Amino acid sequence: MIELSDMIRELRQQLSTALTDGAGEALRFELGPVELEATVAVSREAGADGKVRLWVVDAGANGKYAQAQTQRVTVTLTPKVVPAGGDTARTVLIAGGEVDGER
Repeated sequence: MIELSDMIRELRQQLSTALTDGAGEALRFELGPVELEATVAVSREAGADGKVRLWVVDAGANGKYAQAQTQRVTVTLTPKVVPAGGDTARTVLIAGGEVDGER
């Protein structure tokens, strides 16, 4: 299992790669809201300062977590690019060549 925060971090890295790959391309795509839907297992660490963690569960593994609390969560993210120097955030434009097997 991976933490929900790791899944969002990986998404951010993938979008950053697409943004970099598209630099200088004539054809770009405006990135609208990104919606992630995942089934998560909720766990709490022991101790006074224990944290609640959300772990992304593989779709075929729901039976495995019958004793854990699982929830379906949808997170909608609206990516923006903040230029160096802290100027106003702007809409993301992505472009790039087609990758083999891409749909």
